[in-house]
Amino acid sequence: MQAIGIDIGGTNIKGVLVNENGTILHEMQCKTNGKEANWWKKAVADMLHQLRQKATGENIPVGLSAPGLASHNNDCIKLMPGRLEGLENFIWSDYLQTPAWVLNDAHAALMAEAKFGAGKGYHHIVLLTLGTGVGGGIMINGALHQGLLNRAGHMGHVMLNADSDICDVTNMPASLEDAIGDCTIERRSFGKFTSTYNLVQAYKAGDTVATYVWLHAVKRLAVALCSFINILSPDIIILGGGIAQAGDDLFKPLEHFMDIFEWRHSGIRTPVVQAVFDEYSGAAGAAGFALHKTLPH
Repeated sequence: MQAIGIDIGGTNIKGVLVNENGTILHEMQCKTNGKEANWWKKAVADMLHQLRQKATGENIPVGLSAPGLASHNNDCIKLMPGRLEGLENFIWSDYLQTPAWVLNDAHAALMAEAKFGAGKGYHHIVLLTLGTGVGGGIMINGALHQGLLNRAGHMGHVMLNADSDICDVTNMPASLEDAIGDCTIERRSFGKFTSTYNLVQAYKAGDTVATYVWLHAVKRLAVALCSFINILSPDIIILGGGIAQAGDDLFKPLEHFMDIFEWRHSGIRTPVVQAVFDEYSGAAGAAGFALHKTLPH
């Protein structure tokens, strides 16, 4: 069976046609930056039409991912203040004239990995997306855990120091997002770096300040991951997003810090791995979510 997934972002709309094994059969994207709501809504409809033309079979499941909190029945994005005006409470099934499952973009990234990627075959998964901010998703017993208000999985807003005077966008003091997200890199690096990519390049070159800032952030990530392990006891933790592209420069020091902080009952460690999907994770995960909702279990 095939499925279509479309990821609606503030910069690009990305679409994929996948088969039930997660192989991307066709992909496409277009810019949303600076476009009005009526334009990008029509662009989604046009993209769906083009992907359907590439598909084989009838009644192809459709999933959409976007920033914000999805409604309780996953028919729209219920809350997304300040971005993509016109997205909130917009019922895509009515507009597209076909059933369409809608979910948060980080939840979609989890579905991509669980259905087709690094989490395939696991029943309990934690995924974090490390980028400008820190998002995430939780899978319990093989099902996406969305919780009250479909708010579950905002792993970046875990608090690391209750006595801090600096609060993040959800009013959490000293959050994980503030500790490692690109959104705070300039402040954390004393104004020396404007992106995590530049910070990591300087770290690799042996820069003292970069080494301090990077390892300090990775240590905090390790502590947060160990906390998630204690609370959720996942089979695996998957890290995606632009910062995870640092590869061994992230995963090696992270492993050393987790050697210190992880509670390894019976000597069992929780694997922490890099996500398989990157640019098209939201679209692939939306397609996977649609398949999950459509196919019998």
